[in-house]
Formats: sequence, C-alpha cells, structure tokens
Amino acid sequence: MPSPGAPAPPRLPIEDSYLELLADTLESMDTSARGQFLQRYFRTITHLDLQEPQCVQLWDEMLTRRRELSEHAGRPISLKTALMDVLTSAGLFRVPILIEYEELKKLQLNAVTDPLTGLYNRRHFSETFEKELNRAKRYGQPLGLVILDLHRFKEVNDKHGHPRGDDVLVAAAATLKKALRTSDSAFRIGGDEFALLLPQTDPAQALGLSRRVEAVFAESITHFHLTVNVGMDHGVATFPQDGDQAEQLIRVADERLYHLKHSNHRQGPGGGARIESGPAAVAESPKSSSSEASPKPRAIPFEPKGPTGGMESKAESGPVAHFEAPTTKPVVGGQRHVYAVPRKAERVSMAGTNAYAVLGENSAWRARVLDLGFGGVALELEGEQKFPESVQAILHVPILPPVRVQLRAIWTQRMAQGVYRMGCAFVS
Repeated sequence: MPSPGAPAPPRLPIEDSYLELLADTLESMDTSARGQFLQRYFRTITHLDLQEPQCVQLWDEMLTRRRELSEHAGRPISLKTALMDVLTSAGLFRVPILIEYEELKKLQLNAVTDPLTGLYNRRHFSETFEKELNRAKRYGQPLGLVILDLHRFKEVNDKHGHPRGDDVLVAAAATLKKALRTSDSAFRIGGDEFALLLPQTDPAQALGLSRRVEAVFAESITHFHLTVNVGMDHGVATFPQDGDQAEQLIRVADERLYHLKHSNHRQGPGGGARIESGPAAVAESPKSSSSEASPKPRAIPFEPKGPTGGMESKAESGPVAHFEAPTTKPVVGGQRHVYAVPRKAERVSMAGTNAYAVLGENSAWRARVLDLGFGGVALELEGEQKFPESVQAILHVPILPPVRVQLRAIWTQRMAQGVYRMGCAFVS
C-alpha cells in the first residue's frame, strides 16, 4: 500500500491500456481461436495476410521482447514499444492502427459464431467438445451430446424460398437457446444440422430435453403457415455409456438420428407410432402435424375418479389444449379410462433428480416434481395443503434454468403418511 503523500503511479496511455487488455484476453483463448484473431489483428495494422502460426509466433516474440527490454532498462516497457520493435524488425509494420476493445470483442465473437443464427459454429463445436469431454472424464461426470436436423427442410427452400428457410433456421436456433442452461452449448454444425453439448446430463435427461425441443420448435413455426411439414429429429449419445472418444459419440448420435428419421418418416406425415432415438428406444404416441396452425388452447379440467385417483376428462366446447393425456387406454385401478386429448409430447420422469417447485408468490410451499410434460407437471407435497385454483410457481428441474409458470390444479390424490400428489396444468 503506498504511503500517504507518495505520488500516484502514472496512468497508462489509452493505447497501452488497450494492448494490456488485449494481452489478457488472448491469454484466456485457446491456440486455434488466438491464431484466428491475431491473423485479423495483424492484417488490420500491417495490411498483410499472414498465416495463423506466423501471427501467434509474432505475438509470442513481442511478449518475450517486452520482458527483455524491461530487464535491460530496469523499468516496465509497454507492449506498444515491444510490438513496434518486433514488427519493425520483421519489416511488417506499415500503418500504425490500434484496435478498439469493442472491435476486439466483436472479432473474437465472429470467429466462433454462425452469422445467421448466432449459435456457435462447427469449428468451436470441435474445440468445445474435446474440452467438455476431458472435463467429464476428469471429474467422472456424464456428458450428453445431441445431434439434430430439420426434416424436409430442403422442401421449405424449394417451395417457400431461401428467406423463409432462413426464418426456420433462426426459429430452430431460438428454440435451442431457450432450452439450455448456462453450462450447455448449442452449435450450428451444418446447413440444417445442429448440436447440443450438455455437461452433467445423463441419457434420460438428454432424451427429455430433445423431446421438449422438438415440441417447442413445432409450435414456434406454426405462424409461418408452411405447406411443408417441417420437424426436428434428434440423435442422443452420452459419455460414458456410448463411448469415451468424441468420434465415437458423434458416430453413435448420428446413427441414432439416421434410425429415427428413417423409422418415423418412412410412412410420411402422420404415419405410425414414433420410434425414439436415444440410449433406450421407446415408442411415443403419434404426433399431430406440426405444420398445421392450431387455435389458442385452453385447459380441460380433470377430476379424480374413484379412490385410485384415476382421471377422466370433461368434454368442453371450443378449442382444447394438447395435454399430457395419453391416446392409449392405460389401466388405472383395474379400470380403463379414456382421455379425450392426445398427448403433445412424452412425459419426462424426474425420478432420481432433485427437481422441485417453489409455490406461491411468497414461496409459501415447496413441492417435489415427479414428472414434467409439455402441458403440465405432477407434484408431491408433504401434508394437506389448501391449494388455490391457480398459483404462481418456480420450477427447478435439470437441463432447464429456473422457470416461472402459472399452475392450475387438475387432480389430487392422497398417498400414505399424509403425502399428496397433484397434477397441474400450465396456464398462459
């Protein structure tokens, strides 16, 4: 700490501050990204097209030269002086232009992102995949990989034009961004191909996310009024179950994606039961056509039926919501019950996770999340509670960030030892 009355250290000139900030930023970048950025940077200040390895070498020489000059002079030498010396000695310095910090960040971002969708590009996918895989191995944690592509996307370009095709790609990217946690990453790795990297994600969670993404994407493009039934297909692979090398996991995910596409779309739109493409293949209920615009949904109330807590729907006039009711007739308490509304997406079990919901504006209650679907959520509460017809809640579930929703109680069932189970619908 400087003594009172001691002169304050001189402030660095603005251009020196920029270079120091540049050096700190480059230190945190990997070799590939650093080389790409430095190639653009040296092109700006020297008007020469240099190779990436040469640019990295020049930068390292500049850092070494500054250290040597500082030791010789007995005082700190600025990066600008060392940079001038290296570039001049190499015969490269022509026009002295210093880059603004905002331009630096823009160049750094442009080097790793896709300009249309704003997602990370294929080059960054390869680099990030290796890093996340090494981290998963080091800490013994699972890592999920999801490969996705758009079914019949080429027909969109052919029938509606490339601008509308770009709109569909942007909608797909927006869907992926909304679905991810801060630790997850989304990439555009090809024309209509995307990839997700999901740290600390097991096969069931990765598969559940993929289903939700498909359902949300189908809803997001209804306002385009496409004549083509565009869908999103997925293939899931997980470390360590499906392999411990990046190439293995990509191959497994690609094979499962290929299997899904050719199994589910062989009969054309609306044909057959859906075959899942993940670590455990499961059949899913038939989906409604995602390209047909649907009216604004409203909830259908369900009431308990007998002591088992089974549910039957009350038919209402007007448009109905796509709820989590299966189209089949499951046996509940020895009886078969028919549900009037087809399931929009498979219900995802939260068993074995720490998923929970905070209920009420003042966080009055906390409930365990049993499962989660496109239209609602099943909760388990301790003790008898007077639950209002509609209540605000914050859901804390794997894969997703905390989500604020409005819930309406649809059915309740009393279990042993004062535990209550309750089915809730999402209310818009």
